[in-house]
Amino acid sequence: MHYHFVGPDRFHEMVENDELLESAVVHGQNSYGTPRAAVDEQLAAGIPALLEIDLQGARQVRATMPGARFVFLAPPSWEELERRLVGRGTEGPEERERRLATARIELAAEPEFDVVVVNDDVHRATDEIMSVMGLTTERTATRV
Repeated sequence: MHYHFVGPDRFHEMVENDELLESAVVHGQNSYGTPRAAVDEQLAAGIPALLEIDLQGARQVRATMPGARFVFLAPPSWEELERRLVGRGTEGPEERERRLATARIELAAEPEFDVVVVNDDVHRATDEIMSVMGLTTERTATRV
């Protein structure tokens, strides 16, 4: 995965110039986006692209790339999602509640996706996602 950090003015410019395949404000605070050129180059080379994006981004990509496959990575249960979030110890109570509120909205949108993969075991979930992408051990995807 490659992150490229830009300031708010450049980010707004990228949105205005249609340089982003998708963009969103996540958890009501941070702006994220996927540069269109990076995805287009990869797909043109015949390499599948795996985007790790939120619900807003997925909806935008569906609108511009109707042939894309959409995988919903689901927690094993609501209780496990809460346990994982608390267990990380990286967010205070207010941020945890904001993230859980976002998760409720995202979980309700599960039917919008083509495939649901339950993240109960990271290796099994990874294998399932690779299978959905049609990848074998000889060919890999690059996250952009």
